[in-house]
Amino acid sequence: MEKRFMAIWFRHLMTDWLTLKQPELKEIPFVFATLDRNRIVITAANPVAEAQGVHCGMAAADAKAITTDLRILDHIPGKEAKLLRQLGLWCIRYTPVVMIDLPNGLILDISGCAHLWGGERAYLKEIVNKLRTSGYDARAAIADTIGTAWAIARFGKKTPLVEAGMQAQALLDLPPVALRLEPLILEKLQKLGFSTIRSFIQIPRTVLRRRFGEGFLLRLAQALGLEEETLIPLVPPMPYTERLPCLEPVRTKKAIEIAIQRLLEMLCMRLQNEGKGIRKAILKCYRIDGKMVQAGISTNRGSHSVSHLVKLFELQISKIEPALGIELFLLEAPKVEDIEPLQEKLWDGKPGLQDASLAELLDKLAGKIGANAIHRYLPAEHNWPERSIKQAASLMETPAIKWRIDRLRPVRLLRRPEAIEVMALLPDYPPKVFTYKGRRHVVEKADGPERIEREWWLEQGEHRDYYAVEDTAGHRYWLFRSGHYDDAPQWYLHGFFA
Repeated sequence: MEKRFMAIWFRHLMTDWLTLKQPELKEIPFVFATLDRNRIVITAANPVAEAQGVHCGMAAADAKAITTDLRILDHIPGKEAKLLRQLGLWCIRYTPVVMIDLPNGLILDISGCAHLWGGERAYLKEIVNKLRTSGYDARAAIADTIGTAWAIARFGKKTPLVEAGMQAQALLDLPPVALRLEPLILEKLQKLGFSTIRSFIQIPRTVLRRRFGEGFLLRLAQALGLEEETLIPLVPPMPYTERLPCLEPVRTKKAIEIAIQRLLEMLCMRLQNEGKGIRKAILKCYRIDGKMVQAGISTNRGSHSVSHLVKLFELQISKIEPALGIELFLLEAPKVEDIEPLQEKLWDGKPGLQDASLAELLDKLAGKIGANAIHRYLPAEHNWPERSIKQAASLMETPAIKWRIDRLRPVRLLRRPEAIEVMALLPDYPPKVFTYKGRRHVVEKADGPERIEREWWLEQGEHRDYYAVEDTAGHRYWLFRSGHYDDAPQWYLHGFFA
């Protein structure tokens, strides 16, 4: 199979990204800039700024002199790589091999892929149009070599498609910078008057090597296809993935359920043999209209129980819109964990958190009400009430210390204490009446005070005197006075007892 490559160039990658986040910047000239050798240099400019004469590499002071209303933003290190990774992952739907080409491009190995979209022209148009619709100013080109595709995408003026074996002719009228040469080599070529690749392509290699070095010849040979240039894929294939193509596009709920069942059977068999279980799984459904919809599940502990996982996915099927039909199902398990083999027997005791049925119950509840609605807390080694508990990372995490039972504590502790109005018989007495959220409570019983000092090694501030009080309606509250009673202290409600 003949090799074919597509190079995609994002002309305004960083500024397009920010404009998508802040649409109000679309008509405003703005740039990203960073400190370089005691100068603030522009690293990216949006189209509005470029239209007024601002460009990358220019000093920010010079740019401000050209455009008085220019907005200068700090460069975000590593952001280009993150954006290109996201865009590259999106492109994997068109080809399995994608490479990031910093600072503003992608390289796709499209060998044998274009015919699925009706040929290279339709293939290129499909990708570029979708990227532009998403808000990114993209250009692309296709050629036999990475070097030629890269050059045409950035400097080509005739056609973005270079026919097989025609890369030399396509490069002739382009400037030397199209060969991805080092700045020092480009400076030498400019001084010698080589303004196009045509002007030096016929010069003997020995002369070019003596003048410009081996790196120059390598780039030229790569563009012409005389030297192979390898691709490092953006992401390796996921280790736990199953595919299920459909002979005919499917649209019904029953067909989707069957697909999920088959995918889980294949994946769970492999996981069971390796002693692992799914903690997170994602079902991706590729539709015939070119769009992808997905649904995901997560579990509290690793599971390779097909019946349990199928029930979790059944709760998510309503989120899958098949439209005109789904032609490919892809099941990925990005997060798995080792699991202990369970003994096959009826539980006659109280296994507690070790009970697999408990984990399955929580998974079902999470599928209905959301994982963020279920929490488990463990004691933390702090006296200050807000820090005395922490959220458990998993169902199997064990507490480092025991729960404190020597002091009365509320069953519900507010995340932040809420201010209340209090009336006491004497300043250092417990409250007799307090008002909380506009409602007046008459205290009938009170226990306290319990003084809790602030943890001075973490922060400075007043101590607290806590009281457990019960009002005339029988409701019990945890109140405290912040600071000494003779300093006009503020009272707060911090929790509720059962």
